[in-house]
Amino acid sequence: MLQGTAVQSDDDSGNDSDDSERSGKRRRFDDASIEKRRERRLWEENRTKILFDYTQFSTFGTSAAFIMFELAWKMSKDTNDLLWLSILGVTDQFLHYRTTRDKYINDIIKLQAHVSRHNHRGEEDNNLISVNCLKISYEDELLLNLYRHWTIFESICHSIGTACKFRIWTLKGQKRLHEFLAEMGLPLTQCKQKFSSMDSTLKKNIKGMIQEHMDKYGLEADDVVIPSYNAQYGFKNKLCAADVTLACSATLESIEKGNSPTDNFLKALDVLNRSNTDALEKAIDLARKQLQAVVTQIQTFLDIHQVLSAGPFLYTFIQEGTQDVKFFSKPNCLVRLARFTLEAYCSVTRNKKARSLPLVLGAPLDADQGTTLVIGIPPLQLDEDRKNFFGKAFEQAAASTNSRTLHDQFDSFIMEMKVEDKSKFFDALISLMQ
Repeated sequence: MLQGTAVQSDDDSGNDSDDSERSGKRRRFDDASIEKRRERRLWEENRTKILFDYTQFSTFGTSAAFIMFELAWKMSKDTNDLLWLSILGVTDQFLHYRTTRDKYINDIIKLQAHVSRHNHRGEEDNNLISVNCLKISYEDELLLNLYRHWTIFESICHSIGTACKFRIWTLKGQKRLHEFLAEMGLPLTQCKQKFSSMDSTLKKNIKGMIQEHMDKYGLEADDVVIPSYNAQYGFKNKLCAADVTLACSATLESIEKGNSPTDNFLKALDVLNRSNTDALEKAIDLARKQLQAVVTQIQTFLDIHQVLSAGPFLYTFIQEGTQDVKFFSKPNCLVRLARFTLEAYCSVTRNKKARSLPLVLGAPLDADQGTTLVIGIPPLQLDEDRKNFFGKAFEQAAASTNSRTLHDQFDSFIMEMKVEDKSKFFDALISLMQ
């Protein structure tokens, strides 16, 4: 009897052991399943965020010119001329606010190895190579637009960093600029003549003089210098990457009557041809006119208080019939005007929220068809991201109001719109962004 009880007890304990083992496996299985579900949920959340950012914001990657050069390098077909073109592509991205300063500097550093490889020449090589051969060299470049082809005074007044820091649109700002030049020891007679005609000692030391006195006048290093490259062939033809970039962009967006986009493209190719100095000089002159039109328009905006707040964003429109308005019917020039306007407004306004507000700017496009070109740029506060959310916002506002818009630009944050639909479109945009 006792023996039977013992056997039954052993069976019960065996069953309990099996049950506990199955229960343990079930718990382990459940834990593993829960962990997998959690990982899956996190993956889907991350995927949703990435897709949202991809569709919601406009961002820019590495310059196509740089990518093509690296491809040529990997195929052992790279040349110094191709290297110079890649430098121009990287510079263009930075000058038109399509990449951050950090990304630009990172690309410049990557290019340095190629520059050293293509331009490292000993004394024996120099005797063999023609003087007209292209030579590229690194240089900390002054952030003063076209100053080598202009006057120092005009260049300071037409460069976004210095113009906004001095507030050249005010009498007080003009006075501070004159004080700055005087303290550096730069006579106005020298500052207001072409850079090429300035005293050679002043030309040589201008960069150091500006850097020495910039702190006192609120200028930061980022406002004054940028790492860059120069190209030289022959004894006289020394070119700055930024100057060639602005000249090429101005030619692509030429408003000369009778010129088709194809004509402008072919002329821009001539500008990139280093032996065609006449084409480059004409392009630089056109770039100066563009910069003058931009600063004149900003002066108008500020003088008659045309930059207004719509709540979630600032906005302003160029009036039909404005002088040089045709310049702003082109996307790159409109980008520069919008950015310059936002920085200029933030430099003079008492509105503390201005730096956290984006800007929407419109320019007449075709009076006969009743169209306007509209651009939206992010606030200065988000400058480090270089992400633009207006492309998606414009699409949604246009769709919700049946506004007649055309989104055929390379940049989604620039669009064409019927003037008649402007009111309802902006009402929808305000509601969308609040």
